[in-house]
Amino acid sequence: MEIRKGYQKIKLFCGILYRDEDIIEKVERRLIEKIGEVDFKSGPFPFTFTNYYQKEMGDNLRRRFVSFKNLVSPEDAYIWKHITNDIEVEFFTQSKFPRRVNLDPGYINLSHIVLFSTKDFYHRIYLGKGIFAEVTLYYEKGKYIFLPWTYPDYKTEGYLDFFTGVRNIYKGQLKNEDVAKSID
Repeated sequence: MEIRKGYQKIKLFCGILYRDEDIIEKVERRLIEKIGEVDFKSGPFPFTFTNYYQKEMGDNLRRRFVSFKNLVSPEDAYIWKHITNDIEVEFFTQSKFPRRVNLDPGYINLSHIVLFSTKDFYHRIYLGKGIFAEVTLYYEKGKYIFLPWTYPDYKTEGYLDFFTGVRNIYKGQLKNEDVAKSID
């Protein structure tokens, strides 16, 4: 039996669901403080796929994505969802729509995209500390492939363009890491 010494580093990203444009800069600043420098952004995209968040957040929701520059180890991956949950709480208000932002962190590697959740379901794996993970898309023959549970918005051209762009950045970063290792 082979036991791996370490798993290849991954690239973090975060989906930002929001109503009011004035919150974006503040949320991004908090994400940078907690997770690290952003290297790629996309959106806004209209979020019209479900009314799940309407009661808490109101109408006319939009989503943006950011990816983070530094590659990280997937060890203790549940921590990223706790970080984004804490940031969400910072922006709660006492208004009709108390939730001003919903943050959906995940990661990309060369073969798939993983999202983190606090909700259990048949296709999710428990990571620990109340956090689950699911493979949302996988990459095969030059494109992302959907799974039965892939959210409808994650099947749209804009989202797929973002993930393809992040994957390309990630591939370049892995090549640079390999070159750096060979020099050492």
